[in-house]
Amino acid sequence: MTAPTASEGQGRVLLEFEGPIALVTLSHPGRLNAITVSMWQELAQVFTELSANESLRCVVVRGEGGNFAAGADISEFPQYRADVEGAIHYHTHILAPALRAIASCVHPVLAEIHGVCVGGGLEIASQCDLRIAADNSRFGVPINRLGFPMAPDEMRGLLALVGRAVTLEILLEGRVFGAEEAMAKGLLTRILPAEKVHADVMASAQRLARGAPLAARINKQTVARLCPGPEPLSEAELKDLFRYAQSRDHREGVRAFLAGTEPVFTGD
Repeated sequence: MTAPTASEGQGRVLLEFEGPIALVTLSHPGRLNAITVSMWQELAQVFTELSANESLRCVVVRGEGGNFAAGADISEFPQYRADVEGAIHYHTHILAPALRAIASCVHPVLAEIHGVCVGGGLEIASQCDLRIAADNSRFGVPINRLGFPMAPDEMRGLLALVGRAVTLEILLEGRVFGAEEAMAKGLLTRILPAEKVHADVMASAQRLARGAPLAARINKQTVARLCPGPEPLSEAELKDLFRYAQSRDHREGVRAFLAGTEPVFTGD
């Protein structure tokens, strides 16, 4: 069964079941599966419902049409992130709940990665338990070209996965890099030729499905308990962090991206 959970024009999150395995597919044709506000909201809802489904044993997250996801849909930024309050709401009440729902899913979660996996796509993959990627896939967080930093609730997964040095390298350089480098950085579980990835993901999912579900859940709970995250930022810290939303550089970065031109940053 395949069920779209958002209107087609805004992108969709598709949900299928193969026995005890749930398949969650990011679908935004023509936009490299860029994730819209409605898709982030649907991801939060879908993963909350999947976590409560005791008949499941594993969840696979993937993208449609040869790409995982090209991050958040930047065309929505002028509408949803035009000022400090809008940016705080967008990142803490739209993106963060989706990432938390993936991270807190009681079932093992696998990311099947093809093509582009950047920005918010990499944030989603970082919250999964296993990441199996095609050898021609590409990774990175090039948001420095948009004039803004990574929000704290989005940085948690990446920081926990690869640590301080690699997180800073990815964010400060803003490069897009290949699967071999992603593997060396600790971002991936394994890489395979593109044509073999899906079969390997499903074989892994079936292995997980044959395991004891209670043991899998306890393992996830124990890892989370032994690797506690930092305390949430205060309201004052959040306002200070998101002050960039009204900066000249941020407006210039978004403008240039949408216009297909090179941004000119001034530090303002």
